[in-house]
Amino acid sequence: MLMLASSADAQTPAETAVESSSANIGETVSRDVHEIYAKGLGFLAQTQNERGTWPAGEGTGPGTTGLAVLAFLASGEDPNFGPHRDVIRKGLRHIIAGQSAVTGYISPSMYHHGFGMLALCEAYGVVDDSDLYSADESEARRSLAEATELAVRAALTAQKNNRRGGWRYAPNASDADTSVSGAVVMGLLAARNAGIEVPDESIDKAIDYFVSMTAEDGTVGYASVSEGGGESVARSSIVNLVLAIARRKDLPAYPSTLRYIVGNRDAQPTWPEYARYYQAQAYFQSDVAVWKQWNDRLVQQLKRDQKSDGSFDGDLGVTNSTSMSLLAIALNYRFLPIYER
Repeated sequence: MLMLASSADAQTPAETAVESSSANIGETVSRDVHEIYAKGLGFLAQTQNERGTWPAGEGTGPGTTGLAVLAFLASGEDPNFGPHRDVIRKGLRHIIAGQSAVTGYISPSMYHHGFGMLALCEAYGVVDDSDLYSADESEARRSLAEATELAVRAALTAQKNNRRGGWRYAPNASDADTSVSGAVVMGLLAARNAGIEVPDESIDKAIDYFVSMTAEDGTVGYASVSEGGGESVARSSIVNLVLAIARRKDLPAYPSTLRYIVGNRDAQPTWPEYARYYQAQAYFQSDVAVWKQWNDRLVQQLKRDQKSDGSFDGDLGVTNSTSMSLLAIALNYRFLPIYER
């Protein structure tokens, strides 16, 4: 499906993770990327409903909303004066409306909580929320800052109750899986970037969990270590990305997962849009030259796959598939703080 010309198999971990290439805001973004992105945002803008979310089958909810909001923010859309300011604001209001004012949990699952929290964190500091609500309802609603801090608190509480140090679908779950945990911990890392207090102990516990789920060959289990060894592109990309953002490339799990995801770049992963969402970020954080080769091929594939209305089909539902496809090429813009190197 997606190919790179070079292989990391013969490289040492240090060589594989070399950061010799530059990645600066302001570099030229290709016309293909602009066109794909503009059409995709057009589709999302036209299909947002009055509640501020999008129809995406079983995936409808704050997580779906969060991914769509991130797609708008990721390309440098001005959230305060741009043409899609109202789309972004409606989306943020929907995420906050799904949050418990007591616990901070963004229901209906920690998946939704993780992606919703990530959107809140990335919007925090760039969205002027003085006009997030209409004049007659603003006093009764949480500000963006309050909602973000509440979401972080809920994630930390759920982790304290989890014997694995990660997260599962329910906030009171005692078991964990690497997919849900990836969504939540990326939200926490974004919160830390935004200046919100996230204890080092929490990040360290999450890292210990991810490392415990990683085999020597770089494959990562889903809910148990024994599930490693099969196709693991998305999960290995999650672990590789988390270690990079958390500045823990010194751990053996980092080079092993990097070798695996680069060595399996031609694989046909399960849930391809989801896998590419994490692959793009992992490659970008590891070696920009590797990312550029992969990205060029991804752009051409998305150009072929994009429908005339700007959407993308996929098993995740049309909205999630469209948002994640756009976010997979959003590294070309490099506006989201979580996308910085």
